[in-house]
This record gives sequence, C-alpha cells and structure tokens, in this order.
Amino acid sequence: MATSKVRDTAFVLHSTPYSETSLIVDLLTREHGRVGVVAKGAKRAGSALRAVLLQFQLISVVWSGHGELRTLNSAEWLGGMQPPHGDALLCAFYTNELLLRMLPREDAHPALFDTYSATLTALSEGAPLEETLRGFEWQLLRETGHAPELETDAAGEPIHPNLRYAWQPGSGFIAAEPGSEAAVGGKTLLDLAAGRLTSSDSRSEAKYLARAILSHQLEGYPLRTRQVLIDLHKLSP
Repeated sequence: MATSKVRDTAFVLHSTPYSETSLIVDLLTREHGRVGVVAKGAKRAGSALRAVLLQFQLISVVWSGHGELRTLNSAEWLGGMQPPHGDALLCAFYTNELLLRMLPREDAHPALFDTYSATLTALSEGAPLEETLRGFEWQLLRETGHAPELETDAAGEPIHPNLRYAWQPGSGFIAAEPGSEAAVGGKTLLDLAAGRLTSSDSRSEAKYLARAILSHQLEGYPLRTRQVLIDLHKLSP
C-alpha cells in the first residue's frame, strides 16, 4: 500500500547532518505543529532541497511516512520574506530555540505559527526588539497553556493597576511584600493582557516575568541564544 503524503506550509527551525548526504530537519508547520523529517540528499551540491531548507523562509513541504521522523518528499520556497539581520537575526534564532524547547512534536498551533511568521516579518522590518520578543513569548506561553491569568490574582480578585504582585508557579499572582524585588506592577499585567506595553517600566517588568516563567517551564535549562545576546551586551531577552 502506498504511503499517503502530507502537504503543509512550514518554517525550518533547525537542521542537523544525517549520513554523508542527508539532513534531519525540524519543521514548524501550520497544521501539524513541529515535525521532524529526513531530507535525503539535501547536502549534495546539486540538490533542489539545499537552496530551499533555509531558516526564516516560508516554504511549502510534502512528506510521507510514519514514526518520529518522516521522509521529506519535496520543498518549495514561497517567497515574500526578507531575513532579519544583526541583533534582529539573533532574536529570530532565540524564537527558534524557544519553539524547539517548548513545543512537543506534532502538536498543532496555527495561531502560534501565524504569530511566529508575523514576528519574523516585524524583526526584518526593524520593529522594536523588546516589544516584538515579549509579544512572541506571551503568545507561546498562552498557546502551550503556561501563561498565568493576567487580569485576576490567585484568589480570583481583579488585578489592581496600582498594586504590585509576585508570581507563584501553579497558583498565579499574589500581593507582593513591600519592597520585594521579585514583583511586577498590576499595570504591567493589565498591559500584557491587553497586548500593549506602554512604558519602559512595563517593558522591563514584562521581560523579567517572561524570563521567570520560561525558566520555570524549561526547568532552568539555559538558552544558548539568550546567553549570546547577553554576552554581546546589546540585548537581554
């Protein structure tokens, strides 16, 4: 019986050598989530796949087979996207590493796929890096079920913009002790819920909060791209 083929739109998140001529490629697809495929012969100089399996480019892919790794049958560049450069390129690698760490295989999130695509576009067009990364991180946390409730506290009471709150894993937000450094303003939480960060304080606190929640979900596993950004003293996502 012939193996059925699957077609989807995708981005390449990561690729590693597989034998002398092939690659294992981690794809983020719109309708099937993160999918691992073997791209046979993709390392050969004359391979049609070699010029297409590039990060940060929208492609159409066809694969077949079953199991953890599928066989990539074809890939076609869909065009229309300029890759990010400089600091924005490092930020794009950071989003890829987050997706690889946070998403299980074949768990579809079409809205997250669209957010990722929009994030790449924003990075390539020179959008503010901090705001762009915070938007992506929070969409990732929401889609994977790890984002805390931002408009009510752990007791179910409405978040007050003039109070400060501490995040507790598994519970949510509680009133922070006076002078606590591990706290964020209620206004920041409400701004995040509304999808806007209107001040430098809100952006700084949102970065701290996203980092704390992601670190908890990753069990303290360090992200290599984040460390590169820190080491360059240019950006700390």
